[in-house]
Amino acid sequence: MPIVQPGKRPAKRFQSSKIMGGKMHRHLRTGNVELNVVPMVDMMTMLVIFLLQQFSATGEVLYMQKDIRLPDARHGQQIEVAPVIAISAAQVVVSGVKVADVPDLEKDPSQIIAPLTEKLRDEKKRWDFIHQNDRDREKNWKGEVNVQADVKVPFRVVRRVLASAAEAGYGNINFAAMEEGGPAAAKK
Repeated sequence: MPIVQPGKRPAKRFQSSKIMGGKMHRHLRTGNVELNVVPMVDMMTMLVIFLLQQFSATGEVLYMQKDIRLPDARHGQQIEVAPVIAISAAQVVVSGVKVADVPDLEKDPSQIIAPLTEKLRDEKKRWDFIHQNDRDREKNWKGEVNVQADVKVPFRVVRRVLASAAEAGYGNINFAAMEEGGPAAAKK
């Protein structure tokens, strides 16, 4: 039984009769309100199209930083999920955390970048913790790292990053590059 507002109510047979003159119906509002759903459907269509365009079946492996312009490559393969070392003209970043400034690296004579090596060892410990219950844990560890280096970064800085990665136990190094003739190459 529906909940109704308290007040006078004639018997059902008198509600719409000529005797009451429809006086009881004047104060009632109709519950039917017309709602234009066309704009809502248009908005939902736009959202679905946007989400489909942003969807990646392979997953986002690399976050593209705006201050890094990757070199072009004619031949390559898809990279797998691994820690990312991003080298821009100003700084070296591992998995979103800044570990060194490039101008400071050019002044320092040592070959190994200590904060970078430490951060990569922390990533290895994290991987070990996540996969500690796996049966074939050692077989799965590949020691891969993805390097995302700007085109204008000097090779001596890249060489130091590679040496630091090897020191931390990451021997399989993948370089990120843009596919020649791809969407980013058209932005030149």
